[in-house]
Amino acid sequence: MRPEYDFENAEKNPYVKKLRKPVTMNLDIDVIEYFKQESARTGVPYQTIINLYLGQCVAEEKHLTFS
Repeated sequence: MRPEYDFENAEKNPYVKKLRKPVTMNLDIDVIEYFKQESARTGVPYQTIINLYLGQCVAEEKHLTFS
């Protein structure tokens, strides 16, 4: 390793906003099965599909409605 590095022309990490944090959640069995079926249909891992769906909710600023 060099004794010193020059970071003056370094670029910022473009993925810094895409950091992930592992969480533990309790989901209904039918919800998990739905996303697993979507996973089988699309070939995308079901946890990724759940994350994409939740991200879409955030982007569209959706709010929960209870009935």
